[in-house]
Amino acid sequence: MPTRTLALILCLLPAAAMAAGPALTRGLTAVEPRVAAPDFELADLDGKRLRLSDLRGKAVILNFWATWCPPCRKEMPSMERAWRGIRERDEPIVLIAVNVGEDADTIFGFTARMDLSFPILLDERSEVADRYRQLTGIGTMALPTTFVIDPQGRVAYRAVGGREWDDPALLEPVRA
Repeated sequence: MPTRTLALILCLLPAAAMAAGPALTRGLTAVEPRVAAPDFELADLDGKRLRLSDLRGKAVILNFWATWCPPCRKEMPSMERAWRGIRERDEPIVLIAVNVGEDADTIFGFTARMDLSFPILLDERSEVADRYRQLTGIGTMALPTTFVIDPQGRVAYRAVGGREWDDPALLEPVRA
């Protein structure tokens, strides 16, 4: 087989594999069948505790991130714009960012500089992140990783890597 043909085949194989993989819905990968989201309780930067199960009846965008992660830092302004739009429209959606493995002082300085108003929870020992990693069956959770939980408390979508969260097309399946 000529070298060019072999090179072309090797380049097209990943594209074919991605096309055969899970369906993408506007940047979100559908989780089928939907599975119950692991419940958790974590503190925010002010020490207030938040339990996931208390949010039943609302869609939840659950983002796992860290301050040292460049794609995480890049998507934060779009998450803030999305959060402000959700609140302005009084939509039944909650956006939560769960910081993985860092202390409150590190996170507080970062969020103050970014002027973030959505809930930021602390998962200093990565216990919640590990439960969600196990849910997906992946060996290591890349950051950022986001799970969309439907109003019934089931994981409906996931996204690995940064997104433009204020893109209306991206939030369309969350609203459905």
